[in-house]
Amino acid sequence: MSYVQDLLEELHREALSTRRLMERIPEAYLAWKPHAKSMSLGQLALHTAGLPGELAVLLNAPVREVPTVPLPEAGSVSEIFAVLEEQLAKAEDILRSWGDEGLRESFKWTVQGAVVSETSRFEQVRSVLLNHGYHHRGQLTVYLRLLDVPVPGLYGPSADE
Repeated sequence: MSYVQDLLEELHREALSTRRLMERIPEAYLAWKPHAKSMSLGQLALHTAGLPGELAVLLNAPVREVPTVPLPEAGSVSEIFAVLEEQLAKAEDILRSWGDEGLRESFKWTVQGAVVSETSRFEQVRSVLLNHGYHHRGQLTVYLRLLDVPVPGLYGPSADE
């Protein structure tokens, strides 16, 4: 199996867990924040939903400036799901277009033009596109727990199952 196929299988498998988690988001609490410095539940969920495709687009060039990410507020849970599905499809299309050769190409992040990271595109997909999403998905489980919303199991049963 190719590296692209392995990554796509992981993307699809993990998307199932992300969908299960997002199904539990209470729409009435989209503006809720656990702390003044935190993103709101809606911002965090929308950011998490948008990561796969947005990051694939960024990684499509050999060099990118580390972006400042705007954090819009989600208007509804259905908007979050629509963004998730759109961005998963975009990520899949871009990953397929690279093929294994494209994954081996060098990728650089810069800040004000200075290179701060240089790795293969494959490593960037693993760390920035996939692991970054898992990090934010984990944050979402904490938000739900703080709101007394039953948390679904992502890698086995949760305390609520």
